[in-house]
Amino acid sequence: MRSGTAFTQGLRQAVDNGPVWTVEAVRQVRYHVVSSDGLFAPDNTTLLNGCPEVPLRLGDRRLVVMDENVDALYGATVREYFACHGIDAQVVPLRADEAVKQWDAVTRVVDAMNDFGIDRRREPVIAVGGGVLTDIVGFAASLYRRGTPYIRIPTTLIGLVDAGVGVKTGVNYELGKNRLGTYAPAAATFLDRSFLRSLDLRHISNGLAEILKMALIRSEDLFVLLESCGAAVRADRFQGTTDELAAAADTIVAESIHLMLEELQPNLWESSLERCVDYGHTFSPTIEMHALPELLHGEAVVVDMALTTALSALRGYVSETQADRIYSVIHSLGLPLWNEVLDDPALLENALEDTVRHRDGRQRLPLPVGIGRHRFVDDLTPTELREAARLVRGYGQQPPFGFPLETCVSARVGM
Repeated sequence: MRSGTAFTQGLRQAVDNGPVWTVEAVRQVRYHVVSSDGLFAPDNTTLLNGCPEVPLRLGDRRLVVMDENVDALYGATVREYFACHGIDAQVVPLRADEAVKQWDAVTRVVDAMNDFGIDRRREPVIAVGGGVLTDIVGFAASLYRRGTPYIRIPTTLIGLVDAGVGVKTGVNYELGKNRLGTYAPAAATFLDRSFLRSLDLRHISNGLAEILKMALIRSEDLFVLLESCGAAVRADRFQGTTDELAAAADTIVAESIHLMLEELQPNLWESSLERCVDYGHTFSPTIEMHALPELLHGEAVVVDMALTTALSALRGYVSETQADRIYSVIHSLGLPLWNEVLDDPALLENALEDTVRHRDGRQRLPLPVGIGRHRFVDDLTPTELREAARLVRGYGQQPPFGFPLETCVSARVGM
């Protein structure tokens, strides 16, 4: 007989062929996302005491794995900060981009952890870099001694608003995007927008793609803000050089992170596979891996979003005017609608088949409904997919949205 507790460990149940034990347990998860510009300024103590679970004290040691490009720009500042506060920091530069986001990069981090003689519980690894770097370090930390804490300090916009706030780690395997990985939340993520001032605009656009994703499926208000201010905030690299730009940048970043965390928190381990944050991630993993190194992650995501916007327009979920607005914002944020790998008609169908395997035998395809809402579908056909691709390719980079409503209706009815 079960006890009255909600979860019973060591439950013994008698059966004909012998006893069976069933163990149920809940893993408590607690992690922090902390915003602090000028994180490595000598008088900024946020990294020292901003997260009570992972404090930094005089005499502590830390292994710091840093993107080699970030090291070239900020390495001296980072080293000086730790020295100023009496922290024995060993900095390990690492190349970190999609072309080398492979198992070998993970083992290099594991080797560094092993050589450092890291204390499994008391010396969290610090990852300083973009989303690729934090994914690699998080994966290595989750494997080393079956779990070593780590801290993320993202230095790209996509790292701040997407890769830095969830719990997934991973690397690519063959042509599979993040095919190897774990669920391993960082103890803390420290967000510092001052790093963005050294990014080229393409990488700002790359992060804006993930922000636009959240706007299209969750918040019309955020979309309107991107529509009115996104291009100016992009040009300003989220630095807030005027009061108006500062207010817009603050709201865009905070709202996109809040919306993301609202979706992630109740479903961290993806027990439910209907995840609206998968919008833009049905076809993009295949597109990105086939287009490497031409497309960045966010660029592949926005190509996926362009296709799924067209699908929604074909089904009448998105009006012609709304589609035109979406594509115009994509263009204004410096993002692409198309890539030549899509000239292969089989690519998208293969991508959908792979996604179905990833989503437990169903498409579970999130599509925008108007702007700021979404729905899931399981009945997408190859005919629809080809028609959506044709429409997006014909649209190009110039508004207005280039297909008449009767084309949408006939394409849908003729399936």
